[in-house]
Amino acid sequence: MLQRNGRLTLVGALLFSSALQAQGVAADGRQVVMQGDGSGAPCMACHGMDGAGNNAASFPRLAGLDADYIAKQMRDYNAGTRISAIMQPNVDNLSEQQILDVAAYYAEQAVPAAQAATGNEELLALGEKLANRGDWDQYIPACESCHGPDNQGVGSTFPGIAGQHGNYIRQQLHAWRSGARHNDPNQLMTGVAERLTEQQIEAVAAYLGSRQAVAAEGEQ
Repeated sequence: MLQRNGRLTLVGALLFSSALQAQGVAADGRQVVMQGDGSGAPCMACHGMDGAGNNAASFPRLAGLDADYIAKQMRDYNAGTRISAIMQPNVDNLSEQQILDVAAYYAEQAVPAAQAATGNEELLALGEKLANRGDWDQYIPACESCHGPDNQGVGSTFPGIAGQHGNYIRQQLHAWRSGARHNDPNQLMTGVAERLTEQQIEAVAAYLGSRQAVAAEGEQ
């Protein structure tokens, strides 16, 4: 009986240890963000230490996004299920723990203030309609039907897109529409992007880029 209890205790300890190892450590992630993995550019070179990204260069905001979502994207780059000539050489030597650490670090960063709206009132109104109500005549669901109220994100599957850089949103919609990106669940984004016109892509990118983001639930 004592031997059996001892085995159960050992199994429990191992499971507990594995659970701890599966958590990212933001302080360790900060070092990777600053220094990289030793073979490529550090994360801060494109995304900044604060995770604000860069709209002009189409580098996405990572600050305040769900940590599990960020980690999944890095794994997808490593696996080749998401393609980027910039990202893949800079994450391919990261360990699983480093991926978790970087994700934890950026998820904890403060969400930056909303960007000034670009585009005229008509374009922004179209973007607001698509983001919040969709266009069911064209079989286009509202963005928030998956990305949640005010497009602030839902868990690790649907990231917050309110307050994401407009240039990055535009770039990714084009990638989904062309098939260059295909790591979305059940090809949901592919199906939506294929139905969007260029004007609609411009509109939703401009509108979402002007919205104020909030940190993912449980972050910060």
